[in-house]
Amino acid sequence: MARTQQDTNRERERITDDNGVAIDSALVGDGLELSYPTSEETVVDCARLDIPEEAVTALVGPNGSGKSTLLKALSNHLTPDTGSVQIHGEDLDTFDQKELARELGVLSQENDSLSSISVEDLVYHGRYPHRGFFDGVSEADHQAVERAIELAGIEDLRDTELGQLSGGQKQLAWIAMVLAQDTDVLLLDEPTTFLDVHHQFRVLETIRQLNEEKGVTVAVILHDISQAARFADYLVAMRDGELYDWGPPEEVVTEQLLADVFGVEATVTYEPELQVLPKRALSESRP
Repeated sequence: MARTQQDTNRERERITDDNGVAIDSALVGDGLELSYPTSEETVVDCARLDIPEEAVTALVGPNGSGKSTLLKALSNHLTPDTGSVQIHGEDLDTFDQKELARELGVLSQENDSLSSISVEDLVYHGRYPHRGFFDGVSEADHQAVERAIELAGIEDLRDTELGQLSGGQKQLAWIAMVLAQDTDVLLLDEPTTFLDVHHQFRVLETIRQLNEEKGVTVAVILHDISQAARFADYLVAMRDGELYDWGPPEEVVTEQLLADVFGVEATVTYEPELQVLPKRALSESRP
């Protein structure tokens, strides 16, 4: 039987690894109730959410399950009706915009539709939290931009205007801009949506490389649960605005979860690695 939200939250009051050692959280959402001015009811109700330090956490669930709403609260783009969000133990609302941008990089779905700016100039925009209004570009800025462009693998595109890029190339350029912020925490809202398979893997491999080489904490919304299980250390599964389950992929991804959360009958195998084989869509009238 699937775990209830209350059971899951009770188990996670203190996150530990397999050896019982406590795991620090970079971001914590506590007692969150989230809604929009246009919504009559609560959109997300989350007693507690932890994004573990120096790990990749993927938020998964069907459309409308509350993933993007939750990410907006974690990035301080949506003020909770109740509850709070802390980054490294400090409430988000104690930071001004520039201070928070030095701690937290965010890639949303609503990027400005720039077209005439070059890739390199876009990436330099990621350095704004580190510069005063009248400050010129420093050597530290140059180095951060070069690192971001190299990590994103877009050295050959630096002089190309955004309007001339494919969707996948453009997404990598935006990711490079966020990487240039040089933050310890990254939040990414569906960075692989509408990309072909090649560019999906380019984006996910870039995220994984950044985590492994720099120890950056990542929370990313992904639609493909197989990709999420492969690339993430932890999964947060959401359904109807609530947390259904949380934990390592091999514990969270079950045939019951795929039925309850995604409405599909599927076979899940765990050896030699976790694989999901969907079979059919289940009736929407299921309990």
